[in-house]
Amino acid sequence: MAPEESAEAAPLLRSFERRFLAARALSSFPWQSLEEKLRDSSGSELLLDILQKPSGDSVTLSESTAIISHGTTGLVTWNAALYLAEWAMENPAGFAHRTVLELGSGAGLTGLAICKMCRPRAYVFSDCHSHVLEQLQGNILLNGLSLEPNVAAVAQHLGHDTADAESPRVTVARVDWDVVTVPQLAAFQPDIVIAADVLYCPETVLSLVGVLQKLSACQKDQRAPDAYIAFTIRNPETCQLFTTELGRAGIPWEEVPSHDQKLFPYEEHSEMAILKLML
Repeated sequence: MAPEESAEAAPLLRSFERRFLAARALSSFPWQSLEEKLRDSSGSELLLDILQKPSGDSVTLSESTAIISHGTTGLVTWNAALYLAEWAMENPAGFAHRTVLELGSGAGLTGLAICKMCRPRAYVFSDCHSHVLEQLQGNILLNGLSLEPNVAAVAQHLGHDTADAESPRVTVARVDWDVVTVPQLAAFQPDIVIAADVLYCPETVLSLVGVLQKLSACQKDQRAPDAYIAFTIRNPETCQLFTTELGRAGIPWEEVPSHDQKLFPYEEHSEMAILKLML
């Protein structure tokens, strides 16, 4: 490469290096083949091609490096959270100008992506573990969103026209599925309820169905909220238990068709699904 070309390519190389190293910890990305292509490339065309790929807003997360930390799995991002975020960004109209309640928000990636890309009126992140709630609040602020002090403050603002607001009203709530009451859930005024990767054992399945039954009683504008539950099919028996318990609770459901966008480097061989529940 000529000295002139080298000088021109330096900023491009630095830009690529920052992005490449920032994502280097992602084990599922085909790093070896990319490194081989970069090694064999004599010019900057490959770098330009990579850097000019379509991209949108970013989501920044602080999360644990351990699968289980502080007695919870909620401090890391799981595959179904990425899968649900992709589906939501492919279907933003379903969330626009509506209030979303997320059950078991974990590190918060799905909700942050929806807040940035789907224009909801309000978004309620919820979980029950103190460390998860603390991390959630930090991640929300890390992404430039403002936190309302409580649900009452959100409800007060929703009385005004916020359809054209640049960012949604956001709050973090502690919700224990086994003890939360219908009035407490109704106070969130949800239009949509979502959850991702919360079907990991029979006990949580039963608790989830219980809170979904309570949510079915939360009428807003004469109808209960719709719910979307995303999960990775690790144990078919656990998934079967979920649909069986939904049937016993009288909650109809249907599987959502697979979406086209693949934006995140999750393990694509993992089998994932999203169920739409008619509460």
